[in-house]
Amino acid sequence: MTPRKSCILLLTLFLPFSLMGGTDGNCIPVRNACGDEAAYKAGERLDFILHYTFGMVDSDIGTASITLDTLGPLNGRKAFHCRVAGKTTPLFAHFFKVREDFNSYFSYDGLVPLRFTRDTYEGSYTARNDYSYVWDADEPYIDATVFTTCLGEDKHMQIPLKNCTFDLPSLFFFARNIDMARIRPGVRYPMTFAIDEEVFDVTFTYVGKATPKVYGLGTVKCLKFTADLLKGNVFSGKGEMLLYISDDGNRLPVLFSAPLRVGDVEGRMTACSGLKYPFAALVKKSR
Repeated sequence: MTPRKSCILLLTLFLPFSLMGGTDGNCIPVRNACGDEAAYKAGERLDFILHYTFGMVDSDIGTASITLDTLGPLNGRKAFHCRVAGKTTPLFAHFFKVREDFNSYFSYDGLVPLRFTRDTYEGSYTARNDYSYVWDADEPYIDATVFTTCLGEDKHMQIPLKNCTFDLPSLFFFARNIDMARIRPGVRYPMTFAIDEEVFDVTFTYVGKATPKVYGLGTVKCLKFTADLLKGNVFSGKGEMLLYISDDGNRLPVLFSAPLRVGDVEGRMTACSGLKYPFAALVKKSR
């Protein structure tokens, strides 16, 4: 991982529930992920703000949105299209300008990832991913074309593909179907996701229920999780990420916080629309 990846990771941390999944075929327990029974529907939009604290600095640094719609057949399957767009705030952009654009395509029934693209611009650092998931090979793989400023040119490669390997947006939607009846407090659950030319394994743990006040949104009944952080250029490896997921049918990531090598970052959901179910976890709106 390069130092330039710090901003992309900050801007994708609003996908906190994506720190779940499975390795070696052991997926996180989920309910039926078929489109008609999933926790989401086409037309959904979620908006987020990222906030950074260090010393005298205490400021919102970025915004992000997640939108979901449906497509015609992709590789012969009806598909969802998720777009994740993020950028630095105008004030922070004077110091370091970031633009992110992720597009993920996954099957309507069963949520099988089919394609993923990433366009990242972080100051002088650029990264592009173009993934096609090849499931019908004897040993499934991701057919990937990757460019990063560090690589210096487009690289074509095959990334190993397990049953529970996702890109970040498809993993986010998969994990929103989590089956809480089968999740046990204190148990560490693994996940796997691919980005650029790498595959990462992280674990998370269910802590219990909580009712945090989310600035700009309100008081929300939540399921609280912790996630292990990878020591490196972004995270110190000390402490855990805290995740708060709405305790209703939508399973929305409303709040997270994490210690970085320098300072702390917090992400919060500020608005949502087009939800499949009423936002029943919101018990009191912010004024």
